[in-house]
Amino acid sequence: MKFLVTSAAVAPAFALAFGALTLGALVPGAAVAQGLGPNSDGPVDITADELEVQNKACVSVWRGKAEALQGQARLRADVLRAIFETRAGATSATGTGACGDLVRMEAEGNVYYVTSKDQRVRGDNGTYDARNDTVTLTGDVVAGQGQNVLRGSRMVFNTNTGEGRMVGTATGANAKSRPRGVFYPSKKSESAAR
Repeated sequence: MKFLVTSAAVAPAFALAFGALTLGALVPGAAVAQGLGPNSDGPVDITADELEVQNKACVSVWRGKAEALQGQARLRADVLRAIFETRAGATSATGTGACGDLVRMEAEGNVYYVTSKDQRVRGDNGTYDARNDTVTLTGDVVAGQGQNVLRGSRMVFNTNTGEGRMVGTATGANAKSRPRGVFYPSKKSESAAR
């Protein structure tokens, strides 16, 4: 069964019934997700202009300024697709497949990922893998921390350790599309050296 919900087109009574009957299998999985960012262990809160739920596939598709929040971490995109664990042989009260924990979120278009107030990454596409605690951004990837900027074509960020890896599409001393970083010295270091 497939449902489509838009923020402007849904009557409040239908929205309440829809949430109780069809999202019940999907929302609990989001609440026990690992961490979208460092020190994020609470529920994942997702919002968008439109929601489509595919109960049997345990997939929810959030379109239009979609945003997933967990603690200080935020994943924003034009489209967010949340894929939940499918429990074989189990059915929910509505007769559809029962869904478990969040497995991954796929982000498409204008992806923006924030881990804290001063750490942010943007790209064309992204994937949050809840089982491996990683966020991968691809395309034109730009990561920033304060004034420091790092560019490449693919970045993998471990949400547990805070470590990341950036790669480019080219190699060689004068090749374009290699990872590139611009780093500014901190003002504390400059004043201490004087």
